[in-house]
Amino acid sequence: MAGQGQENGHVLAVDQGTSSTKALLLDASGAVVARASAPLTQTHPGPGLVEQDASAILDSVRTAITACTAGVEPATVAGVALSTQRESAVLWDAATGLPVAPLVSWQDRRGTGRAARIERAGMSGEVRRRTGLPLDPMFSALKMAALLDAHDPARSLSRAGRLRLGTVDAFLLHHLTGQAVTEIGNASRTQLLDLTTGDWDEELLGLFGIPRATLARVVPSDGPFGQVKGVAGLGGVPVLAVLGDSHAALFAHAGWRPGIVKATYGTGSSVMTVAGTPDVAGSVCTTIAWSTKAAGKPTYAHEANIRSSGRTLTWLADLLGTTAEQLIELAGSTGEGAEGVTLVPAFGGLGAPWWDPAAVPLLAGFGLGTGRAQLARAAVESVAHQVADVLAAMPPATRLVADGGLSRSDTVMQLQADLSNVAVARARHHELSAVGAAHLAGLRLGLWTGETLERRADDDLTVFSPAWDDTRRRAAVTHWRRHLAAARDLGTSGPPQPTATGSASSPAAHLRR
Repeated sequence: MAGQGQENGHVLAVDQGTSSTKALLLDASGAVVARASAPLTQTHPGPGLVEQDASAILDSVRTAITACTAGVEPATVAGVALSTQRESAVLWDAATGLPVAPLVSWQDRRGTGRAARIERAGMSGEVRRRTGLPLDPMFSALKMAALLDAHDPARSLSRAGRLRLGTVDAFLLHHLTGQAVTEIGNASRTQLLDLTTGDWDEELLGLFGIPRATLARVVPSDGPFGQVKGVAGLGGVPVLAVLGDSHAALFAHAGWRPGIVKATYGTGSSVMTVAGTPDVAGSVCTTIAWSTKAAGKPTYAHEANIRSSGRTLTWLADLLGTTAEQLIELAGSTGEGAEGVTLVPAFGGLGAPWWDPAAVPLLAGFGLGTGRAQLARAAVESVAHQVADVLAAMPPATRLVADGGLSRSDTVMQLQADLSNVAVARARHHELSAVGAAHLAGLRLGLWTGETLERRADDDLTVFSPAWDDTRRRAAVTHWRRHLAAARDLGTSGPPQPTATGSASSPAAHLRR
């Protein structure tokens, strides 16, 4: 099918995210001709624990695909592309494909106890050096270890290959194509992949207690991933591209060009820019953005991860009995800003550039006269401040490009430009993760070229220019940083974070320094 109907062919792109699964159908010109989505929910079975139903995720993918391709001649679908949420961990039966446990979300903090033991053993620096990632429960390895502790404590089933463990892309590929493979960019987010070799690191596997036999084989972002099976109308269609969602959004911005910094405003936020070589010394992560067979080597990226962006708005909306959209509208109606109200959304600690798992959420500056509008504005400001913090820790941007659900808000985009003192360019499409994966698939099909994608990325941008003077900007940042420091200080005396059950043996024996 890969060579069939290329001039009139379609690329089906599936973006499997935290709150929903979206499917887009792009024609040979790159235009979106059909779209569909299926919502998803999370559960919170305990403090710091965040789970999803892995079977529901698979069902949502099939539902979105079916709705998106309704009325489309199957023979015109030349290839499938996947964009997936990252770091979340799934454990499933290798023979049946059935999940053994709920998916452990990237937001989950159950690995905190094991992380502390590794830290005390002096191994965290070596983990950072090999993987480009700070030791933190956000990344998959600690979640994977917790899953195995609960369901295969002796690791016998894992070593025998009877249990499969992986990120969402590996789980979906198992079901869609029957292949035991995982894409290199997603694998680089597990904290088990050596950045320099592009393969699983045996000593890191030992450190975290993950048998290699339970993991899928690492392949480039353009596969091979196999052909679709068991989805009506798509049998035999090849999966041509797989990317992590943030990586796919960067690809959609033609982010291989130097100086472009991408900010995705989703449940959390990812701020990412390409890097020539791995740099494991800074306060932001180094990760593999993508790797293609033609290039023969990975494209590295600097990335800063913010744990709560859109999730802050949905949390507040649920609390106030309204919607996130209504809160954003309210936030734009306050002529005096948040009127001193500050929200630090350290739900499960703070991500980049602080990497403080002990920080606690903080709401300050409110009084009897505080209303919904001020709370909404404080929530929106927390998103922009966190992105501004990480931009200050990254190489200077020649362009900040924005995507994701919150980027549709002019209020959020203008505030981001004002706080960061940089022009913010909003893409025409807000579904850029799906579009970016489709772009990579289309390159394989010969539907377009890299130069075409660069021109496409520069078309129809809405630009928001900074409007604040330096005095106002500095005052806002100083006010935010004072409350950020308070949230971190309060966390040092708070209750312990959730820990995983399992062996408390010293991790030092598993990793040579």
